[in-house]
This record gives sequence, structure tokens and C-alpha cells, in this order.
Amino acid sequence: MNKKTLLSLLVTLLLSMVFSACGPATYRNQMLFGIQAAQSKMWDEAIFRWQKVLEQDPDSAAAHNNLAVAYERQGRWEEAEKEYQRALALAPENEFIQANFTNFQANLEQIEQIQRPGKKEKKDAEIK
Repeated sequence: MNKKTLLSLLVTLLLSMVFSACGPATYRNQMLFGIQAAQSKMWDEAIFRWQKVLEQDPDSAAAHNNLAVAYERQGRWEEAEKEYQRALALAPENEFIQANFTNFQANLEQIEQIQRPGKKEKKDAEIK
């Protein structure tokens, strides 16, 4: 982690502590902290923050989408798919969420092909 990223994260942590000392951390603070944690590839922290957002607002499509991305980065495919589905149910017209889910499906398909190479080889053999 470079110095700039570490400094940014420390400032965010300090601000979060200040805000929490004044009362419960707000939805916006948790969301922003989660984003900064994700940018630093601190996925567990990002997940924690977005789960806190969902405790305050279970219908936040953005938090469900962000949580799905974090789960995907950790290889937690079933949880990621569940969160993408929830985000899409809450905001079916959101093109950003749609694009993330489409990319997720493509990534998942590639992973499944890598994990089951015999199935692809068999298809190729039938085509020839």
C-alpha cells in the first residue's frame, strides 16, 4: 500500500471515528468508507461497511451492488450473485448495476470453463 493510499485511509478512519463519537455513523459515511476500503483492496473492511449501510437501509441498491462486487473480488460467487440479484430487483433500470451483473456472469462462466476443461473439450470434439 503506498503512502498516499495509507494516508487517505487513515484520514477516513479518523473522520469516521469523529463522526461516530458524535453519534451513530451515518449511511453516507459508511458508504464512503467502504468505497475507500475497496479502492485499497481491503475487501473485508468494505464488506463490513456496506453491511452496516444495509442495516440502516436494506433497500439500498448501491450498497447491494457494492457488496456484490466485493464478494466477487473474494471469489464468493453465490453471495455475489445473491447481492447482484437484490440490487437489480431494487433498481432494474440501473445501467451500472446491469453492467456489473453482466460482467459477473461472464467472469463466472470463464471460471467454470477453466474448472471444467473436459466439458469444453467434449463440445469441441462434437463440432469437429
